[in-house]
Amino acid sequence: MQASRERTWRPDFPLQLAALLRPLRRGPADPACVTTPAGVTWFAANTPAGVGTLALRRRGGTVHATAWGDGAQVLLDGLPAMLGAEDDDSDFEAHHPLIADLRKRIPTLRLNSTGRVWDLLVPSVLEQRVTGTEARRSWRDLCRRYGTPAPGPAPAGMFAPPTPKAVEAIPDWAWHRAGVDLARRKAIVAAARVAHRLEKAAELRGRAGRDLLRKVPGIGFWTAAEVAQRAWGDADAVSVGDFHIPGLVGYALLGRKVDDDGMLEVLRPYAPHRHRVVRYIEAGGPGKPRYGPRFSPRDYREI
Repeated sequence: MQASRERTWRPDFPLQLAALLRPLRRGPADPACVTTPAGVTWFAANTPAGVGTLALRRRGGTVHATAWGDGAQVLLDGLPAMLGAEDDDSDFEAHHPLIADLRKRIPTLRLNSTGRVWDLLVPSVLEQRVTGTEARRSWRDLCRRYGTPAPGPAPAGMFAPPTPKAVEAIPDWAWHRAGVDLARRKAIVAAARVAHRLEKAAELRGRAGRDLLRKVPGIGFWTAAEVAQRAWGDADAVSVGDFHIPGLVGYALLGRKVDDDGMLEVLRPYAPHRHRVVRYIEAGGPGKPRYGPRFSPRDYREI
């Protein structure tokens, strides 16, 4: 068995580990992120040093981390940022009574910063214009077929996401089998070809980082925001173009449905914390009325 490396870290802020890690997990069957019945959360990831596995558990107020593989030290070094240590909301102002109340009721809400772009970019592109069920199915298939088995004693069936090189080698029929249409396939392959340059987005941060990601054909405002929210904890990256978020924000802050433009207008006073407001609303807001049947997933494998 591969040798492990360990680290303990005690945050100086309230920490709810499961809720904090939830945005990094793509559904309950994510091959790259598994939480065991014992309460240990496992991640398999690509890093500049290679593939690594990270296991996190909380004991009292301390987080215990163990890592394996070539990327072990990179993952351990990035632990505090991954758990929200770099998230600064000291200048946040709650302009609405609901947001002020949610801020008091959810003091543990913080934004992740993994420092890595590629592993977040692929699933974000897969989630473009399809249901979560479709995107997660494609993500599972690609990870299991073309990802790297997680180093160390990880739970069975864990894989790190496919590397850029592996993505470029995926044949057309395999994309089709994974349920990925041509537009999303082309965007992922285009990103793979310049993946080493895209990692700089996490250093640039903010709008500059999002703009760099958007230079890739097929990566728009929504996808860039989804990556930014997780790769560098971008508190102002609003997922413009999302099917659900404008409605959630509109009903929470105005009591009515709004479109993207209306959402941006009502969130304008909260800059540079607009995404943080969305997270508060998602975590404890009133939700929105439901009308009509659920959207039926489309199976691109049958086309």
